[in-house]
Amino acid sequence: MNDRTELITIGQLARRTGLSVRTIRFWSDQDVVTPAGRSAAGYRLYDAAAVARLDLVHTLRQLGLDLDTVRRVLQRQTSVADVAKVHAEALGAEIRALQLRRAVLRSIAERDSTTEELRLMHKLANLTAQQRQKLIDDFVAQSFDGVDPQAPGAQIATMMRQLPAELPADPTREQIDAWVELAELVSDEQFQQRVREMAVTGAQQPSTQSPFDPAQVATQGGAALQAGVAPESTEARQILDRIVGADLTGPDRLRLAAQTETFTDRRVERYWQLLGILNGWPAAPPQVPAMEWFIAALRAHAD
Repeated sequence: MNDRTELITIGQLARRTGLSVRTIRFWSDQDVVTPAGRSAAGYRLYDAAAVARLDLVHTLRQLGLDLDTVRRVLQRQTSVADVAKVHAEALGAEIRALQLRRAVLRSIAERDSTTEELRLMHKLANLTAQQRQKLIDDFVAQSFDGVDPQAPGAQIATMMRQLPAELPADPTREQIDAWVELAELVSDEQFQQRVREMAVTGAQQPSTQSPFDPAQVATQGGAALQAGVAPESTEARQILDRIVGADLTGPDRLRLAAQTETFTDRRVERYWQLLGILNGWPAAPPQVPAMEWFIAALRAHAD
């Protein structure tokens, strides 16, 4: 048997591989599978190695590799294992993105969302993890711009960046809602200015011991609030005296009220709650309402 009889036509090659003649011809034109020779009439002829080569090309294409990458594999410029690893990582990222979009669609289907909510949710669902983190990083950078990182309270900037690297593969509706709300919150100019005010004021204040224990405000002030004790009442004064001491002067109480008010904000507390939902942190009871009662009591009993 001579070399000529060992060569097969493109039609025979198509039947052996299950590929179409058109596909084989295209791959030949792209130098992925080259003919071993030509017939007297000029038709392409292929050897037995072309069958194995085409099988590999078909497998790589089914994995989603482009022809340039397939060509490099065949030319041994890169290994199949390396290509498979990179492709598996890419597929993993694509799967995570699709899972997030599916969760967003489910959330939309379960509620009567406005057009603006739909637009925002679609936009957020298509953000990469890096883009989501940049949204938070830009907000924190703007809020703490020029603040000495060694200043008292400046470490809050680092804590405020704690967005999870990846949202859960199958996020709950609560987590989707938290991410949407967080994105809206950090984009709000009034909120940005409020956090900026807290950051600058905190950096300018000397690092001194607080005249009251925040834990006492949370417990005693929180209990008073829940019991309906009015901040201006005599009972409130007795609670206040236990927290700050009966000897704290009226002017000092007013200064303490103003200082505490600067760092008391329901929307800032909501920021931390939203981060907690996204990071899976244990839920903590709100502290701001008790602080607001404490501030009102300080002002009411500054005589």
